[in-house]
Amino acid sequence: MKNIIFFTALILVNFESLAQQIPNNRVLDIAELSEYLNEDTKQKLQGDSKVISSETLAAYFREQFSYGFFYNWENNNARFEEYAALYEEKDAHVTRALDHQNKYKANTVWQLPFNYKNGEAVDVYALRHLARQHKMVDVAMQYYYTGKDTLKVNYFKEQLKSLNTALKNNKVETIESGNGIYEVFRSGYRILNWLQIHNLYLGSEAYSDEDQLLTIATLLQHASDLYETNDTFQAGNHQTRGMSALAMLSILFNDFKDADAWRERALDLLEQHLNKEINKDGFQFERSVHYHISDIENYFYVYQLAQNNKVKLSANFENKLRNLFSTLVKIAYPDKSAPVFSDDTDAPWAESNDISGTLTLGYLLFEDPEMGYFAKSNVSSKIYWFLKKEQLDKLKTIKSTKPSFGSLQLPETGYYVMRGGWDKNDAMLVISAGLDAEKPDHQHGDMLGLQIFANERVILPNYQVRYSLEDLELFKNSEVKNVSLVDTLLQGVDYKSNKGGSGFGKFGSLPQPETLLFDSTDSLDVYIGKHSGFEENGVEYSRQVLFIDTDFWIVKDNFSSANPHNYKQVWQGHYTLEEAPQLLRSSFDNGSGLDIYQLQEVDTVSLSGKRGKEWAMPKVSDRTNFSFVTAVVPFKTYLDRIDETSSKPTIKDWSVVYTPTSKVGIKTIQLNKANKSYFFNVINTTVSNLKFDFIEPADVIIEKGLRDITIRSLSTKEILFTYQDSDSNIAAVMNTLKMGASIKIEMKK
Repeated sequence: MKNIIFFTALILVNFESLAQQIPNNRVLDIAELSEYLNEDTKQKLQGDSKVISSETLAAYFREQFSYGFFYNWENNNARFEEYAALYEEKDAHVTRALDHQNKYKANTVWQLPFNYKNGEAVDVYALRHLARQHKMVDVAMQYYYTGKDTLKVNYFKEQLKSLNTALKNNKVETIESGNGIYEVFRSGYRILNWLQIHNLYLGSEAYSDEDQLLTIATLLQHASDLYETNDTFQAGNHQTRGMSALAMLSILFNDFKDADAWRERALDLLEQHLNKEINKDGFQFERSVHYHISDIENYFYVYQLAQNNKVKLSANFENKLRNLFSTLVKIAYPDKSAPVFSDDTDAPWAESNDISGTLTLGYLLFEDPEMGYFAKSNVSSKIYWFLKKEQLDKLKTIKSTKPSFGSLQLPETGYYVMRGGWDKNDAMLVISAGLDAEKPDHQHGDMLGLQIFANERVILPNYQVRYSLEDLELFKNSEVKNVSLVDTLLQGVDYKSNKGGSGFGKFGSLPQPETLLFDSTDSLDVYIGKHSGFEENGVEYSRQVLFIDTDFWIVKDNFSSANPHNYKQVWQGHYTLEEAPQLLRSSFDNGSGLDIYQLQEVDTVSLSGKRGKEWAMPKVSDRTNFSFVTAVVPFKTYLDRIDETSSKPTIKDWSVVYTPTSKVGIKTIQLNKANKSYFFNVINTTVSNLKFDFIEPADVIIEKGLRDITIRSLSTKEILFTYQDSDSNIAAVMNTLKMGASIKIEMKK
């Protein structure tokens, strides 16, 4: 029986090896290409001669590209003229093109160690970018900017040949080194760039039939290799990029025998990535705007080519792609930018993300007027080359509607948005409270971290990063976030750079978050959550965030331990110490600002910074249990600030009352406005003859009606309390309130 099973396995292995005919370890000779065409195409091109010439084959694929590619190459000249008029990209293209040509010979080396043309050593980061070939696109653009200098075409042809030669001689960097030239992401990126370059050079006299067919043969080898090395699902954007490229090649070169197998493999794996890595709430699982948009592009290229070539995709594919766009609308700031999440890397140190280009693309694909609200008159310069003219013409009359989304949660990803509206001065806060279980590599030490927008700008920022900068670890960790910390501990632990040494690094451990409550009403948004970041040091931690009247926030950070510790908050921004350590203030060029006001006394506040960024750290020392109670108050003009000269400052229209308690170091903080009061650390209070006594210090809202009183719990745990009419002899009534729950108490007439 064992022998039979073994024999069957051999048959299966042989069957799998026969499933693909184009080799992955060498590039086909041009004369071999026709042998790998499917029978229908072969018969169509052979005619009576039974021979397919290079001229015939090249002409056939030029025709296929004229309608099957993203746009018709026959319009290259007119399209470039329009591009040059629409986008001021000439200097950037030429600079990048010269950088590439000045560093690398046309006949370059593809395995370390080797040197640039100037004799300096090429490092792993540079090798990875050489492998992507993205600056070769700039060389192709330089070809047009310089009046079609054929040296640019020759440079591309020779560099492509040099890779084929290196492959033949086993002189390419391997996957095992961490810098593999044919690693799935780099190979996929290179395919995308070479397809664009191939289409840009079609029609050039310097790009002969043989040159075109060699490029096609090279792309077929790449497809074969992607198919061979990606037979199972691998989490992350690297395989997604590669399978996007494999799907494109299977559509564009469906005349070859292996194309059906490539397409089946690519679409199957892409569907798995969509189902496993696009969360139910619509956000990409790596929790970064950068990688979210990168995945949009990966799926877009396939979606666009499938439509151009009448290849049917699943309804799930289209729905997931559309949701990727609409999720960006959900998290957008009122100025139409987006917060910075984790490894956002497009603009290092920037405090927001530009999502207008992506949502312009979304509008063109789905004609959703809420996406149109973000759309510009032009798509991004990069995407321009992947859209047809009739699609671009839709931007002449954009249908736009202000988004309808208010405060909301993306619970699977762990982003919670408190939104005051969509007008330019409206306030918005976002809380980060998620940890991907499979691949948290791109996540930062910002668990329960905050970002705030108000009065036309980001006022409580997070920062984009760059892998190659030496202080990446600092900017990925919690000292440069809006979080709370214990002693000298940071949230991110056991940081390691990647195997290839390109600069990218990840944490071995991050806190496990738990969201306990998110609720939104017209007058109050509530978030309550906790994380495990300090539990090994004997400290329990939780955070409450209240958005009151869409006007300001109360942030309450709770620490509890059997032993004394130092507790601190971290607030990003440039602050002056107005009434240190209780009041921090930042102000901006339009006269608006942000006050961070400690309602519970703290010991000290310190300032620190790096790379032109600063942060403030209020701190208490040697405490076992402590709660920061902090008013985070945006103001539009100085008249709206917290008046530091007043003996009894108000927060907007809310008065603040302090009451001592029997608990050492704890006072009740009460915010009052009209018939509503917020209580923090309350133990007992009387409202309209009703006396409330709480077993433990509690956080509640008490609101007086005409004939009743409503009490709602804002505490992190279930609370026990009694109430009784102070004018009555009736015994006190014991009540239990779960987190976020409320009860209404009828009052005597």
